[in-house]
Amino acid sequence: MPIEASQFLADVARAAGALGDGHHVLNACADRYHFAVGLGASLLSGKVSLLPATRTAEVMRQLQAFAPDVVCLTDEADCDIALPRVRLPAAALPPASGREPAAKLAPIPQIDPAAHAAWVFTSGSTGAPVPHRKSFGRLIDCVREEARRLSLLDGRAHTIIATVPAQHMYGFESSVLAPLATGNAFCAERPFYPADIRSVLAAVPAPRVLISTPIHLRALLGSGLELPEVALTVSSTAPLAGSLAAEVEERLRTTLLEIYGSTETGEIATRRPTRETEWRLWPGVRLEPRGSETWAAGGHIEEPTRMWDVLEPAGGDRFLLHGRLADLVNIAGKRSSLAYLNHQLNAIPGVEDGAFFHAGASPGASRAAATHEPRVGACVVAPGLSAAQILAALRERIDPVFLPRPLLLVASLPRTPAGKLPQEALRALAASVS
Repeated sequence: MPIEASQFLADVARAAGALGDGHHVLNACADRYHFAVGLGASLLSGKVSLLPATRTAEVMRQLQAFAPDVVCLTDEADCDIALPRVRLPAAALPPASGREPAAKLAPIPQIDPAAHAAWVFTSGSTGAPVPHRKSFGRLIDCVREEARRLSLLDGRAHTIIATVPAQHMYGFESSVLAPLATGNAFCAERPFYPADIRSVLAAVPAPRVLISTPIHLRALLGSGLELPEVALTVSSTAPLAGSLAAEVEERLRTTLLEIYGSTETGEIATRRPTRETEWRLWPGVRLEPRGSETWAAGGHIEEPTRMWDVLEPAGGDRFLLHGRLADLVNIAGKRSSLAYLNHQLNAIPGVEDGAFFHAGASPGASRAAATHEPRVGACVVAPGLSAAQILAALRERIDPVFLPRPLLLVASLPRTPAGKLPQEALRALAASVS
């Protein structure tokens, strides 16, 4: 059911009164519209949204230590997060069936650009959430540039559909903030499986914009489903293979753009992988070499931030991305990267999903650990193949020193809702099945 701006503002005002007296809100709403209402209510009442990378029990304990007054805003009756809870829609919104359109558009609240809108969290090497401050004005500056790059300001009313959660920085910016800041519509659902994605795409009006990830796009194409036309497809969280990008453009009759960024910086660059290898930075954002490190600063970035990727300046506002520093692999004097090895693994016919991981000493390992021979392992989803067949195919694609030890056949990989694969999760999976 379409929800107009007047109803959204009324829902925000009503929800703001249900959040209590605390200053921090964990916005755990699964429905994207409820999340947006909760975000608006938090901004309206001067509260700060907390957006952690995960919601494990330990992270919730750490979050409560960080903000003792935090309440959990949820739209799930069976929410098991051990925090004081406020429930949407029951506590603050009228039932959808009983809504009456607002008579007129209420005054749009004016939010101070300097207002502290959110703490977003990355997980540090110890696993403890690391907070990064986000001010409202800088968030809006970032997504308005995104909208300009994605041609969302061309005068048409786009409908944005996303397979990523609103709590993830990419989903937060692209599927919630960008439409709110530009007057485009967004879909409340988060379709995950290919049939669900097709169903949602078919149900919403064109022009459609699909915000997704490489793993979702690969599954969508592999389903063999006939897909509606998509005006624009956006991918992030990991580089997209050129062959997959070309197939996405052909099958969805679309233009595909990639976005590069991080939780710390937000989105900072785009490219069209079927036409270019270089990334182009947001206006005002610059990359600064500091010894062997690269830092990003300027523009909407709150403070100079170290980047954990290998970035090569290409002149002006352009750069090349060579993968993450932690992905580098050096075995017997030969170098590669997990990203390259993953690409070769997933290019094998019959492999549905697969990923390499550091099985021996990894970057940043202790001196004692470094005395052991570094090696890589891999977990692979390939129902019709044996480990021997996969190894034989890999021998034709990569140097033998990078063959995985072990290579484990698994039913699925422990991807996050945004499609990422933490190395720790891969190693834990390997330990559980070896």
